[in-house]
Amino acid sequence: MLAANNSYVAPKSFILDGIPGLERVHVWISLPFCTMYIISLVGNLGLVYLIHHEESLHRPMYFFLAMLSLIDLFTCTTTLPNALCIFWFNLKEINFNACLVQMFFVHGFTGVESGVLMLMALDRYVAICYPLRYATILTNSIIAKAGLATFLRGVLLMIPFPFLVKRLPFCQSNIISHTYCDHMSVVKLSCASIKINVIYGLMVALLIGVFDICCISASYTMILRAVVNLSSADAQQKAFSTCTAHLSAIIITYVPAFFTFFTHRFGGHTIPPSLHIIVANLYLLLPPTLNPIVYGVKTKHIRDSVIKLFRGEKGASIQDN
Repeated sequence: MLAANNSYVAPKSFILDGIPGLERVHVWISLPFCTMYIISLVGNLGLVYLIHHEESLHRPMYFFLAMLSLIDLFTCTTTLPNALCIFWFNLKEINFNACLVQMFFVHGFTGVESGVLMLMALDRYVAICYPLRYATILTNSIIAKAGLATFLRGVLLMIPFPFLVKRLPFCQSNIISHTYCDHMSVVKLSCASIKINVIYGLMVALLIGVFDICCISASYTMILRAVVNLSSADAQQKAFSTCTAHLSAIIITYVPAFFTFFTHRFGGHTIPPSLHIIVANLYLLLPPTLNPIVYGVKTKHIRDSVIKLFRGEKGASIQDN
């Protein structure tokens, strides 16, 4: 991409190479990915519908869960259809600007998801430590403002990424060893210094990831103290059981996120590229797939609402006949 007078122009397109070294089994890899995507679509859409439909679920905890489900849907939909096109039809080319748009949405949605998990931890803190004031503290207005602030934080902090990439010269290969346009995977193709991109990426990680984890840790520290001070073991178990689904969601989200973040920056020569790419895809696929299942299994109100919904549909169909 080197032009005259040593000037550079942006490439017209990139080639997403899928999972290098595993090209022969791309079709087989696509099967679990596609299955997980279908489960995530059905599970999260069903969860959002259930929360909207059932008045008994019109509570702060479930409103935050609906936010998480919507974000999970958007996150996996920005990447997986494109990955399946690579695996099934060998459609690897992506326009330069389309790549930047995908990169913005991937990082934006994952940033918002982290913020929603933090809000859910604060929700559990208020519910357990201030149960009598729960409804007055977390009003619909507060929930809407918190959700909007979290969304704006994720979006505004990600806006500079496409512009930081667009200013870089790309005079080498335009092949991205990935299934989607990840910020670090793209900037590593540049033939100029990417120091500013790396520094800004670390700053965003601090402002979103580290901040959210600190808030989650502080919330659960205070929750643990409140639970330990409860008089009976049954009360302690009941209080902490309301947090198990959220703790599972945190583990499902942050473990592959940290693996992806650190291997990009510190483990590039020790971690096989194929393993890194698979985990990076699971980072975007596991939470949307497992969160509805975890909350459906662990949360009694959701289980009861699902049973009630199906019984109601069955009764309606009998009456219609």
